[in-house]
Amino acid sequence: MLRAIDNFDGQLTVKAALQLMALLFPRPGELRAADWSEFDLAAAVWTIPARRTKMRRDHRMPLPRQAVEILTGLQTITGKGNLVFSGIRSAARPISENTLNAALRRLGYTQHEATAHGFRASASTLLNESRRWTADAIEAQLGHLDPNATRRTYDRGDHWDERLEMLTWWADHLDQLRTGGEVRLSGQRRKGTKPRAEVMPRVRARKRSRRRVRT
Repeated sequence: MLRAIDNFDGQLTVKAALQLMALLFPRPGELRAADWSEFDLAAAVWTIPARRTKMRRDHRMPLPRQAVEILTGLQTITGKGNLVFSGIRSAARPISENTLNAALRRLGYTQHEATAHGFRASASTLLNESRRWTADAIEAQLGHLDPNATRRTYDRGDHWDERLEMLTWWADHLDQLRTGGEVRLSGQRRKGTKPRAEVMPRVRARKRSRRRVRT
């Protein structure tokens, strides 16, 4: 899938959004409506303001080198406006989630195989299965709140240092997969084609019972 996204020949803002969904796995709406004022590329930090987050609190996100490079390239396209991912018809409106999902359909993935929101489920699964990172750091990166009010009161850290290391590892890991690392073959195939080589598992969002609030 990563190689397919890199070869996407549609709107450049859509391609960049899909690349960043894989790297950062934010909520699609939080990425699509991102404003350039939220990014400090020199410090490699994206701060999503509380008014735009589901949990209604600021959410800081570390930016790995690969994400900074993508955003730096986007500045030459949309940097004169406010929106990072402005629509093709109006610079005052962001691309829609339907646009991202339509791009995935154009790449050959069905709605049962890949959705914009599904990048979050895939990243969470792979990071947890790697056993390199604490569940708290993964959940903090996803922007989830602990449903236990007492625990929330005493655990106000955002696990920043671990998340920074985790996102760096994750971005480098995706690079390895993209350039010929271990791949998985999808059982799905388009008519007249061979099975696709996948560099990520299917990214269909799945509901799982977790101890934290998920979305």
